[in-house]
Amino acid sequence: MSIIQLLDQNTINKIAAGEVVERPASIVKELVENSIDARATAITVEIKEGGLSTIRITDNGIGIDASDIGNAFLRHSTSKIKNIDDLLTVSSLGFRGEALASIASVSQVEMITKTLDNLTGIRYIIEGGFEKSVEEIGCPEGTTFIINNMFYNTPVRRKFLKAPITEAAYVSDLMNKLALGNPQVSFKFINNNQIKLHTSGNNQLQDCIFTVFGKDIAKNLIQLNEFNGDFHVQGYIGKPVISRANRSYENYYINGRYIKSKVIQKAIEDAYKSKLTIHQYPFTVFNIEILSEYIDVNVHPTKMDIRFNNEQQVYDIVYSSIIKALATTELIPEVTFDKQKEPIKSILHSVPEPFEVKRLQSQTSNAISHSTNIQDTPLLKEDVKKYSDLKEGLSNTQGDANDETLKGIQIDYKKELFTDVTTAKEHKIVGQMFSTYWIIEFKDKYYIIDQHAAHERVLYEKILNGLKDKISYSQKLLQPLIVHLTMKEKIRLDIHKHLFKELGFEIEDFGGDAVAIRAVPYIFDKPIHPNDFVVILDKLDNEYKEEKYGILIDEIASMACKAAVKAHDNMTSLEYQRLIDQLLLLENPFNCPHGRPTIISMTKYELEKKFKRIQ
Repeated sequence: MSIIQLLDQNTINKIAAGEVVERPASIVKELVENSIDARATAITVEIKEGGLSTIRITDNGIGIDASDIGNAFLRHSTSKIKNIDDLLTVSSLGFRGEALASIASVSQVEMITKTLDNLTGIRYIIEGGFEKSVEEIGCPEGTTFIINNMFYNTPVRRKFLKAPITEAAYVSDLMNKLALGNPQVSFKFINNNQIKLHTSGNNQLQDCIFTVFGKDIAKNLIQLNEFNGDFHVQGYIGKPVISRANRSYENYYINGRYIKSKVIQKAIEDAYKSKLTIHQYPFTVFNIEILSEYIDVNVHPTKMDIRFNNEQQVYDIVYSSIIKALATTELIPEVTFDKQKEPIKSILHSVPEPFEVKRLQSQTSNAISHSTNIQDTPLLKEDVKKYSDLKEGLSNTQGDANDETLKGIQIDYKKELFTDVTTAKEHKIVGQMFSTYWIIEFKDKYYIIDQHAAHERVLYEKILNGLKDKISYSQKLLQPLIVHLTMKEKIRLDIHKHLFKELGFEIEDFGGDAVAIRAVPYIFDKPIHPNDFVVILDKLDNEYKEEKYGILIDEIASMACKAAVKAHDNMTSLEYQRLIDQLLLLENPFNCPHGRPTIISMTKYELEKKFKRIQ
């Protein structure tokens, strides 16, 4: 009995559609690329409910002739290539002839189109791959696609889509990339009747970057314009000051096509390697013009992957272009000093009184400047809270101390090093070695403490306890910081806004794609820099998960590292006494937040054995 069956054409079409149509953004990508190929100079994309219910795309391109409409929705029908040889010289964004057929097989499609030569246009309706109607209609030159009820006939596919707000973010991100790759086209993106993007189409990439990313990015750009034989690299890279904590701002194009390439990515990051700290990634928007015969775009249905016939040559041109641009540009950050005004105390909580004393003593320092001073408020036993429940389930936090790492410390790790303030005062500071390590004598042991790692732990524990107990201190900014976010970033902020509130940020909508930061957390004896808001936001994603709290904790650990005193930093006797007092009362004083030991110790018995005083 035969078990191999020939699938019907409808099933074949739906299966094939899965390669091209993954989500609403896939439909938008294919149709907008068709509009660009049709020489459109203005393209409007409108979605509702993340594109799940409606996608409307209108362009002013050349339109589709009435005689071609029937063939346009057949699989493997295209006007862009005729035979296999044309694949070697294809210059259009689309060429497979699969997009319209795939979209029509899984949704309800209405198309209105008119060419310049025709007096009237055509209204064509196709649902689930079956033609429903075709009629003449009055309309302007160009093409409009209305896509309704995506995956209405394949509910299994529909249930794998994300929430409408997440799907809208994917479309928004795609529109930004299409706009950056085609500054000669005016793009308008409308989500639920709100305009989210509108570029001028004046063919000025810098203006497009300003529209998409805002002025903070646009004013820190370095131009690329490098010719090298068969290559032309043109666009902009960002100064190191606008680097981000992920690769979302690395945008690069081949002949106007947005792609992802490990070769180009490596060239970019290698060129910036000496300019950026670890886990920081540059801003780039550039296009590489290359002869079509040197590349193969027929690798994947999304056409996001490209093969180069000489990857090393591509690497070299990108790397050398960026190195040359960075070498000829002044990269020293510009520092501005605001007029000094009295900082406004947060409405969330009062800042501890000792801070007020310190503030009055240092009015000439900037209200949000970075500092390495030790906190003036003593840390008492009752201030040290247990936070094991907060640590539970989080990844990438500090490692537990172990015997191999901290040989000689014979202490129960579940208890404080000293049980109360009285016993803590019994220790004796013997001195300092190498301007970094402090020697402490206590009973029959001596301890060597790393001042940088110790201060990191003290700062980290303080803010961790504050988060656990829902206690945060904020510093009002004299002038709110206006930050422009992409739609994807704005959605990410909405999902995780409770985390920022708990940390001490005060953030308000400022209209459009902007938010106003009116207060920043006051931690580590100073307000954090407002730009740390962007760093934290970058490390979160658009789906809430409990472990995202761990990302916040990791960022706090990094902030603690930056805020802590460093090796060889001079400390007054009062400062190092306070630091050691605070450290020795912590629940876990043995490691810095990154896992390095803060203390090593040796007993008097072991020391006397070394000197052969005892056998």
